Amino acid sequence: MRLARFLARAGAASRRGATDLLDAGRVLVNGRPPAGPGDPIDSARDRVTLDGRELRVAPAAWLAFHKPVGYVTSRAPSARHPSMFTLLARVPVAMVPVGRLDVFSEGLLLCSTDGDAVHRLMHPRWAVPRTYRVEVVGRLESAARAALDRGVRLPDEPRAVKPGWWQWRPAGARGELMLELREGRSRVVRRLCTALGLGVRRLVRVAYGPVELGALASGATRELSARELRELYAAVQLPAPPN
Repeated sequence: MRLARFLARAGAASRRGATDLLDAGRVLVNGRPPAGPGDPIDSARDRVTLDGRELRVAPAAWLAFHKPVGYVTSRAPSARHPSMFTLLARVPVAMVPVGRLDVFSEGLLLCSTDGDAVHRLMHPRWAVPRTYRVEVVGRLESAARAALDRGVRLPDEPRAVKPGWWQWRPAGARGELMLELREGRSRVVRRLCTALGLGVRRLVRVAYGPVELGALASGATRELSARELRELYAAVQLPAPPN
């Protein structure tokens, strides 16, 4: 791994903050100043110190978090909304969310310190499924159903959005749309509903790959099971961390 990631995984600083530590001359690798944050590090053989204290990489940490409405998923708050990390007490500085949920959406967010796995889980190449439950105003007409089956073209998108599967449950002038997508795009579910003539009342991500939201309370977290971790890593062709 690169030195910046090593420092983040060791809890010394964020990847951006790693540069400040290096510029201050506080970090040594095998007793010598490193060239920069991109230096390769073998955590089993290299000795990395911060102010003379040896650093070690902690095992990858994972959480399932039920993000509530009204929070941004970045560490920095926006002008109007707090960061979701205000609800995550004592998580490692290197922990990041797997993908995003906009401030008005809620549901499952995976969080991890394993940057390689996070990157792959978000990358379209690996096509890890995300499942959403959307409460909407409006009816899903036959033309909209046909569009879901063949793929919906959205403005400024090079490819049509085609759910892996979808299900519609009507309730008078309202309804519930369940759908699975295999890549993340900015506000894609909301834009998809708009293109279908539906108004979104509530948007909840209920699953990411093999991990389900289940009965996890809003604002609460839980650790992932050994099975969930094995299946997550298998989905992106990485070796699962040891139990």
